[in-house]
Amino acid sequence: MSYQQRSGQNLQGIINDLKRRPEDAAAELNVSLDEFHSYLRGDREIPASVIKRAADIWPVNERDFYCLRDDAPTGIKIMRATESAQTSRVMERAGKPYYEYRDTAASSISQFRPEWIKELCVVNDNNPDNSEVQWNNGHFMHQFTYFVGPVNFYYRGEDGQKKVAVMNTGDSMYITPFVPHTFATRKNDAGENGLILALTYGNKLAGETQQELSALGTDLASEYPLDFSTSQKASAYLLRFHREAASMDLQELSRRTRLPAGLLQDFETVLRPNEKMLQLIAEALNVDTRELLPPNKIGGKVIVNPYQLSPRWNYPYTNPSYNLVELAGTHHLPHSKALEMNLLKNEGSDHESLDLKVGLHQYVYNVGKTAVNVNWNLDGQMYHDFLQPDDSLYLKPFVSHNFRGKEGKLLILRIGGRAAGEAQRELSLIGKENTARAVRELIPWFNKEGKNKI
Repeated sequence: MSYQQRSGQNLQGIINDLKRRPEDAAAELNVSLDEFHSYLRGDREIPASVIKRAADIWPVNERDFYCLRDDAPTGIKIMRATESAQTSRVMERAGKPYYEYRDTAASSISQFRPEWIKELCVVNDNNPDNSEVQWNNGHFMHQFTYFVGPVNFYYRGEDGQKKVAVMNTGDSMYITPFVPHTFATRKNDAGENGLILALTYGNKLAGETQQELSALGTDLASEYPLDFSTSQKASAYLLRFHREAASMDLQELSRRTRLPAGLLQDFETVLRPNEKMLQLIAEALNVDTRELLPPNKIGGKVIVNPYQLSPRWNYPYTNPSYNLVELAGTHHLPHSKALEMNLLKNEGSDHESLDLKVGLHQYVYNVGKTAVNVNWNLDGQMYHDFLQPDDSLYLKPFVSHNFRGKEGKLLILRIGGRAAGEAQRELSLIGKENTARAVRELIPWFNKEGKNKI
């Protein structure tokens, strides 16, 4: 389906939500009805002037009219090592070359912003206060990093002090947004510069959510973060947030739950309710119990994962195709998974056993020394390609695929993107039978000629 056709279906959804018929919308936008229908059919691009007028007179934003562009129509988008090398640019810090950056595979569909980065700053020690090391200010994106060669990872610890992790090939780390950090290569007898695959990515705060917070402004947006420094404080803040969202005081909540108001006050300060009491409170507030549950543990903002201590297993368990190594991750991002995948089968074009299908966006980088065969199926059509060493690819969710190759080794990062989690739950509530209309609106919300049967 073309971009214009998708835009037309998106426009149908917008006017449905606004309860406008095509003739209403055309009149308000000062275009003919025939022209408006051409937008809906995808025959014509919606002019920027029409979109601007819509944003001026309707409670919508210009960005609502623009669809994500699908730059992976076959399900996979590959970036070759030679293409990556052509994006090379050297970044200086304090007047000296500090990093060489190269792009790797990324898609307009996903929230990956992955980079190959060679460290050009060479240090002679592991001192976090080394004067050659230049720190950044932290950044908005989450970051997973895979290390190749002798690299020092410097970061600000939760105590506010500078830290250094001495990393080598296969080691990995995860870092939360806005934590200041930097990297340097250690001096070594071979004179080699270490490098990293810095896979930054957006999660639920990126995109529309960030735009909403921006429109609210800093003062109002700063009211959203809850105190998750301890499980008790997190529990208290969640209870108070949902009670106040319902404009319910402790006395009314006490009446509904038959729990003493003083006890409820304690739940919002110093105590945590047991499971039975939490269910009573959730029922009284008309929310799911899970909305009142704090994180089951409070994790660190920086996770350093030594390769030698990483869990390993074969997949599938019987007649395995892969040996997997679990890399750095955090339980705060349950839809983010980082793996090293070692290939156990060498069939060149194994179309009969597409043994991988994952409901997450995937980034794949060939960190091995041999070519890897990738096979996949989309809409009933089989595809095949190769990943040479240092090639990378993006793979859409739920595409059946496999990887084959002698001694092949891949780095894989999987993220949920916009649809996993809360959006997935909402789509599940709407139901599979309505998924097509949720994805793109196909019909008006009513029948002009009338309808009394469903």
